[in-house]
Amino acid sequence: MSDTVLTISSKNYSSWSLRGWLLCRMAGLEFREELLSPDDADARAELLLLSPSFLVPRLTHDGLRVWDTLAIAEYLHERFPQAGLLPGDAAARTHCRAIAGEMHSGFANLRSALPMNLKAHYKNFKIWAAAQADIDRITAIWRECLLRYGGPYLFGETPTLADAMYAPVTTRFTTYDVKLDRICADYCETIQNLPDMIEWIEAARIEKTGIEELEAEF
Repeated sequence: MSDTVLTISSKNYSSWSLRGWLLCRMAGLEFREELLSPDDADARAELLLLSPSFLVPRLTHDGLRVWDTLAIAEYLHERFPQAGLLPGDAAARTHCRAIAGEMHSGFANLRSALPMNLKAHYKNFKIWAAAQADIDRITAIWRECLLRYGGPYLFGETPTLADAMYAPVTTRFTTYDVKLDRICADYCETIQNLPDMIEWIEAARIEKTGIEELEAEF
């Protein structure tokens, strides 16, 4: 365990750190956390969307260093296939990779308009049209998966890569009071009731560091 480190940034603000952390937990990997200061250049680039690619989160395991959330996911799947980070069925596995990739590379309007902030709650938050289009696409993905694979997770009875990728979105929907249908609201509740999510959110709420740019008055 001492040789395995997950480098992350803020638990309150960092959606990518949450994704990497959840994937490591889902894989059953024992690791210690290395928390970067918000003044660290890599941390600020990730939190403030200042770069098209990020070096956080970063996993150090067995002498290897892996960054980028999807690269971490594929590495963990190769090393711990029994964890089920990807579905066993080939068609479902392809589908899972596709929607994870869509989350990885898309939804820029949602990211900028509704930044992750687990401590905050903006009741009746006004969502502009471009961000709403991202929300509509995300909820369409959720409904399709939940109906096709039976829930309660996107690909059935156990969480996968896709759930880790969309977990921060569920918190954004809570923070910004996004109105959802019952299927999507239940999915958000299911994800946020995962023991690992509860642990992360509780840690985020006692985090002392604030970032002025992400605490604007909306």
